[in-house]
Amino acid sequence: MGSDRWGWIVPDGLWELAQPLLPPAKVRPQGGGTQNTPDEAVFAAIIYVLVSGCAWRALPPCFGISKSTAHRRFLIWSRAGVWGRLHQAVLDKLADHGLLDLSRIVVDSAHVRAKRCLYGLRQAVAGVGNW
Repeated sequence: MGSDRWGWIVPDGLWELAQPLLPPAKVRPQGGGTQNTPDEAVFAAIIYVLVSGCAWRALPPCFGISKSTAHRRFLIWSRAGVWGRLHQAVLDKLADHGLLDLSRIVVDSAHVRAKRCLYGLRQAVAGVGNW
């Protein structure tokens, strides 16, 4: 993908890593319906939104898909764990080529519930004021 139509947004090799991780499209048992939008175009649109920070509703028409299709497929792939597995695949690829440097690591604790954090803070400074 990197060198063809979506090469301006999707780096070389990223689509090749992501493609096998995507869940297969669901087939309607009764048949019919509309044809699925190609995964390649949806992937490029999702990467565009994630990298640019634009809102889903501001997705440019150059991708040829609707904003609701891109967002719905993003949610489906998120629930299927695609992004975590893709992250691991990129790390593995970098490690295979000796390009992974673990000398600097950042730990982000934004996922910690504020309630517990505040409770721990209160315990740590017990007696240093009235909370």
